[in-house]
Amino acid sequence: MAARVAKVLAFLVASIAFAGEPRVEARILIQSSPLAGFQFYGGKALWSDMKVGDPLTLVREPDNPYDPNAVRVEWRGEKLGYVPRVDNADLARHMDRGTNVEARISRLTEDRSPWKRIRFDVYVRP
Repeated sequence: MAARVAKVLAFLVASIAFAGEPRVEARILIQSSPLAGFQFYGGKALWSDMKVGDPLTLVREPDNPYDPNAVRVEWRGEKLGYVPRVDNADLARHMDRGTNVEARISRLTEDRSPWKRIRFDVYVRP
């Protein structure tokens, strides 16, 4: 009986110890892309507030007149640009199927080329 109580107590102590640990959630990187169209939208005015790691919102635009696979990229509700056309078809399919996708800023670089200013990563949660 004492051995059984000792095992239960050891289990409870271990459970309490792990309960305080931060929870890690898995996510899978499916693409890393530059931001298309940065020079045409409000990114310049927001530049100083953006940070690497900031979450981005991806919005499907299936009725976009220029690209039926268009995926708009927003930061705090402000349109920054789009997922580049060469990178958006698979992502659009995932989003159309209801796959849980998320995006984060992975790099901010002051550069004359707008294609080099913002890079972002897109993840899915299994």
